[in-house]
Amino acid sequence: MKFLQALLFTCAISGLAFGADKVYTIKFAHVVAASTPKGKAADFFAKRAEELSGGKLKVQVFPSAQLLDDDRVFGALKLGNVQMAAPSFSKFTPIVPQFQLFDLPFIFKDAEHLHKVQDGEVGEELKGLVTKKGFVALDYWDAGFKHFSSSKKPVLVPEDAKGQKFRIQSSKVLEEQIKVVGGNPQVLPFSEVYSALQQGVVDATENPLSNFYNSKFHEVQSSLTLSSHGYLGYLVVMSDKFWSKLPDDLKANVKQALSEATAFEREETAKEDAHVIAELEKYIAASKKLEIYKIDDTQKAEWQKVMQSIYPKFYDVIGKDLIEKTLGTK
Repeated sequence: MKFLQALLFTCAISGLAFGADKVYTIKFAHVVAASTPKGKAADFFAKRAEELSGGKLKVQVFPSAQLLDDDRVFGALKLGNVQMAAPSFSKFTPIVPQFQLFDLPFIFKDAEHLHKVQDGEVGEELKGLVTKKGFVALDYWDAGFKHFSSSKKPVLVPEDAKGQKFRIQSSKVLEEQIKVVGGNPQVLPFSEVYSALQQGVVDATENPLSNFYNSKFHEVQSSLTLSSHGYLGYLVVMSDKFWSKLPDDLKANVKQALSEATAFEREETAKEDAHVIAELEKYIAASKKLEIYKIDDTQKAEWQKVMQSIYPKFYDVIGKDLIEKTLGTK
């Protein structure tokens, strides 16, 4: 009898020890290269999560759509095939239309204002809407501010956009943004943009600096205007099924690691922008094939006056209150 009791006690202790040492594996899938700010941040998160958890969290990062693309990521999260992802905001708009807020032109004054919005009441409200759809919304990462480029005419004031064919992502907000300045919006897959610019199918684009440079658009555009008129970003999300199984201490480790990764990602994005400008300046010196312009305060005011006139068209979809909270964030 004593032997049986001792055996049961030993098994119970072993079971507790086994539970305490359980390793939780996180498959983190994303679609960009590991060398990008987003890719570096995913790797940073993986390392810190493992360190903070003492090895109880094992993060496997799959960059460059190795596992799946963003069009299939929500289904994979629901099924538990992946536990973590960072889709672009455009992927959220079909399930949370309020994410079109980030498409509104000149809604953010600068990076500081943007991050205060994301880290504040508005950002939390949007994350809450995503969570209601069955995903755990964790943090916002940057792709960067968008800038105009053209092969037809430098885009310095709204009048310059008139008659130009602009490639845009599929978005009602972006369509209205181009139409209001007299441009012709053309929705094209990103993979087709270079050839479309080369062949004159479209004249102009709007892109973060990293996209513009890494996709070699400087080879087929004669001007780049540092307009910072729009923004592209990502939301890091986790499978609700996986999150609900995590012990509280490991949830805290995930949040801490991600908070550090977010600060790192934002710094890397700023560094990447500075690096791209430096590389473009070298290209200009060697080729004389591109000019870079920066809009001044007067020109910016012209853009804001014209483009912000489209906001009321999206009060019903995005919410007037959400737009006003964003503009009023200090």
